[in-house]
Amino acid sequence: MSKATYPLKLPISVKKAAQRLAAEDGVSLNQWIAAAVAEKVGVVETAAEFFKRRAGDASGAGLAKFLRHAPDLKPEDEDRIR
Repeated sequence: MSKATYPLKLPISVKKAAQRLAAEDGVSLNQWIAAAVAEKVGVVETAAEFFKRRAGDASGAGLAKFLRHAPDLKPEDEDRIR
């Protein structure tokens, strides 16, 4: 496996938490961060593939047509941007 280096700057609180979790797992901080990044990459790629499949042949035009039939209601108070 080829490896690349990347200078990573973390907020101190995040680094301390990562160090603590790495120690609990019995691995180095570097190993823990590499595993965390790999896990996030997997999750994002899996989600992207899921939504791509779920969308199928849907198009923006189809969405616009759907939205034209939505009721014209005012947003609930908790949905308002303040």
